[in-house]
Amino acid sequence: MSKEFCKGLLQSEELYKYILETSVYPRQPEALKELRNITRNHPEAVMATAPDAGQLMGMLLNLVNAKKTIEVGVFTGYSLLLTALTIPEDGKVIAIDVDRGSYEEVGLPIIKKAGVEHKIDFRESEALPVLDELLNHKANEGSFDFAFVDADKENYCNYHERLLRLIKVGGIIVYDNTLWGGTVAKPETSTSEWRRGGRKAMLELNQKLSADQRVQISHAVLGDGITICRRLY
Repeated sequence: MSKEFCKGLLQSEELYKYILETSVYPRQPEALKELRNITRNHPEAVMATAPDAGQLMGMLLNLVNAKKTIEVGVFTGYSLLLTALTIPEDGKVIAIDVDRGSYEEVGLPIIKKAGVEHKIDFRESEALPVLDELLNHKANEGSFDFAFVDADKENYCNYHERLLRLIKVGGIIVYDNTLWGGTVAKPETSTSEWRRGGRKAMLELNQKLSADQRVQISHAVLGDGITICRRLY
């Protein structure tokens, strides 16, 4: 089974391959194709953003005319490169990750070659202190257009409260892995031990977002499940 199919929840590998080869790969910029192919050889390649989810992210970035964005969790930088390629020349993305190793070794050379490194402000840190520091400056509240979260699942609810203050009304927050391999719809007893913590966190997040009247949501079955939140007020 291909690594790309492992990221998806479709029951047919042939159908997922058709979607990728017909609608996703032909429109991918060369830099993204290069980074995707190199990341496939990484021992933790499953952590990368699914290509079809990335394609939707690119459209969302364009729909809100995103210029100022936040990314929580970077890995090799696939979604970060996608964002940097999509936002305008004077745009900026604050990228947060506890370890910049995979980013520097795999993604950064391609990002430099693509000519978009100047748009990236990389913060090597736990995400909560960075988000709290941003919120210490009143001018940052409601000033960001878009955020993407693909990091430690147990903190998604904490990230949500902070990002809602940082994102403008009408802005978008995208959470990755919100279906957690489909385990959110299965009993805990049938879930692998290593998946149980993430399953619990995603169940809590999904319930929180469903009840949160501050956002309009769409739960999309792309990759490992992505939830799109549009701030209403």
